[in-house]
Amino acid sequence: MTPQRRFPKSMKCIPGGIRSRGRVSNEMKVLVTGGAGFIGSNFIRYTLTTRANWHVVNLDKLTYAGNLDNLADIADDPARASRYSFVHGNIADRDLVNQVFEAEGPAVVVNFAAESHVDRSILDPAPFMETNVCGTQVLLEAARRHEVGRFIQISTDEVYGSLGPDDPPFSEESPLAPNSPYSASKAGADLIARAYYRTYGTPIIIARCTNNYGPYQHPEKFIPAMILCALQDRPLPIYGDGQNVRDWIHVEDHCRAIALLVEHGRIGEVYNIGAACERRNIDVARAILKSVGRPESLIRFVPDRPGHDRRYAVNAEKLRKETEWTPRYSLEDAIPVLVRWYQENKWPYRSSRRPATSSDASRKGLDARGATIDSLAPRWPV
Repeated sequence: MTPQRRFPKSMKCIPGGIRSRGRVSNEMKVLVTGGAGFIGSNFIRYTLTTRANWHVVNLDKLTYAGNLDNLADIADDPARASRYSFVHGNIADRDLVNQVFEAEGPAVVVNFAAESHVDRSILDPAPFMETNVCGTQVLLEAARRHEVGRFIQISTDEVYGSLGPDDPPFSEESPLAPNSPYSASKAGADLIARAYYRTYGTPIIIARCTNNYGPYQHPEKFIPAMILCALQDRPLPIYGDGQNVRDWIHVEDHCRAIALLVEHGRIGEVYNIGAACERRNIDVARAILKSVGRPESLIRFVPDRPGHDRRYAVNAEKLRKETEWTPRYSLEDAIPVLVRWYQENKWPYRSSRRPATSSDASRKGLDARGATIDSLAPRWPV
């Protein structure tokens, strides 16, 4: 029988997962932060399915974007549930984080925990600084003191800023030029991680990925928001002129890349992750409407958000060469599958609060260009 550790009242542990420090024989303990969110939950599902020797501890604050239902299938599968445990807590809580490291002794940390919605960062930047910057520093310090073998910092391509229409994709050597409170907070976290590597030798790897799509994504994000609007026969609100370009990647392709970096990435390096899938927002919306069988007349252009980056794209050749990673999903093939998923799985948005909007921004005295207007936002069922 697996011995149970006593956790403080502020921590909740779901039984399962080993209680030994770091590596035991061929087994590896991995601390995943933010594992109840979109990408984190997909990563946990992917690794527990494909890495039989990984034991995952999921540390998550369970904010509006975190949902343990994202991992309900793990609890129903004894083979995976025996290698999984959950701790409810905030990565910025220094005492709690130290207690988790003492109790679990992870060999690897993968830090997905982050406030990530740009519109929310415009409304109130403070939570982004607390979680994305201060929380990352707390984790790095714990990793340093407990001599963790590898720390994967999950970043974003948004730290590079915006590209012009004819600019080459960002490389890992591109300068950081964030344009929103969200991307600035992620750039700050990257720099702190780099400083811990250069100053203390903390074995960090920074992964900068493009825009993700896939199952379990919160409906405030672009693709699920467009799908849900279309399914409800509601207008699809598109910022500005709809010409903003994003480089899209399926979340499972992202998760495969992160797992390969855990196993094969070089310490102290930055890796871009992208599928070379640049699409204009308007074209993605049109593809969703076609898949759902709704007319393009549902598209509504709304005032642009402040500091809205025009184009993102990354060069992921370094990752491809060093790990032999390659994307397996195409956006066009995935959209119909994802539409069916949202039709069949309504829980992700039943309890979700509606997205932050420009009406909220106006009430807070911000520029009303801040986001989608309330009258066009999809109805989030209660």
